[in-house]
Amino acid sequence: CLRRLNRMGTAKRLARSFENVPALPITCASRYVLFSDCHRGRGNSNDNFLKNQHLYFAALKHYYQTGFTYIELGDGDELWENRCLKQIIEIHNDVYWLFTRFYQTGRLYMLYGNHDMVKKYEKYRKNACSEYFCAFTQNMQPLFPDMPYYSGLILKDCQGNHDLYLTHGHQADPLNSVFWKLARFLVRYVWNPLEHFGVLDPTSAAKNYTLKDKTEQRLSHWAKQENKVLITGNTHRPRLGADHGPYFNTGSCVHPGSITCIEITRRTLTLVKWTLNTRRDQSLYVAREPLSEPLPLDNIRFDTTDTDFDGN
Repeated sequence: CLRRLNRMGTAKRLARSFENVPALPITCASRYVLFSDCHRGRGNSNDNFLKNQHLYFAALKHYYQTGFTYIELGDGDELWENRCLKQIIEIHNDVYWLFTRFYQTGRLYMLYGNHDMVKKYEKYRKNACSEYFCAFTQNMQPLFPDMPYYSGLILKDCQGNHDLYLTHGHQADPLNSVFWKLARFLVRYVWNPLEHFGVLDPTSAAKNYTLKDKTEQRLSHWAKQENKVLITGNTHRPRLGADHGPYFNTGSCVHPGSITCIEITRRTLTLVKWTLNTRRDQSLYVAREPLSEPLPLDNIRFDTTDTDFDGN
């Protein structure tokens, strides 16, 4: 009974996430890149993004120069452990400078997750996201004036019935969705200090493997039941569909030594890893490595078996 209630709650929260959200077209000429869970921090020992910032900036620069539209599926900034977004922007100034270039060309879309839920409030965005101090120009510059952060986004397939439903994925966990303020309190004042001693947050779907599995099973169940292609982040576990099923995950930007994302080009999805590699002369470079064979939208299956699980 509790399992059924969990599934029903997940279904309602996911359905609400796609109400009154933008729909962008997918054509053979479309170029989208989906990132999630960057968890940009303020440069201290708890900033899990810091170790991969150069990989991320190199990837971001590549996608800007090659005409991709950047879509972030939530938890871009770590606003549970940190209170002030302006401090995060100051530390990762180069990233936000490049974000403004995407924004100015109409190629930037941001969703919020549980760790940056406050971005859904217009007052917060106006105070924190309107302008920033640009280290390149040494003066204040517009950041994202009037840009909303969405709960979800839909990519409409112009040549078939394979629309993509994008959201963060925390909707499958009541603590991180309905009771997110309680979860934020626990992270900020309990688990964040204990992380210095190697204690992992048991309430996090990214760190608790039991919770990770249950969260992904609920998301996968919803995608199959609703006949929708669902792409999320949240669990930090990259996934390009089990047996080409309709649930996908971008992974995160806080993996040890690598970041992952999903590219969409020519109506095809590719799971990609960016990592540091070595040439024959021992010089280092940032390498793009596909983790999967390109998956055309038309090859996504909706008739995969949905095995039962203990979702309590």
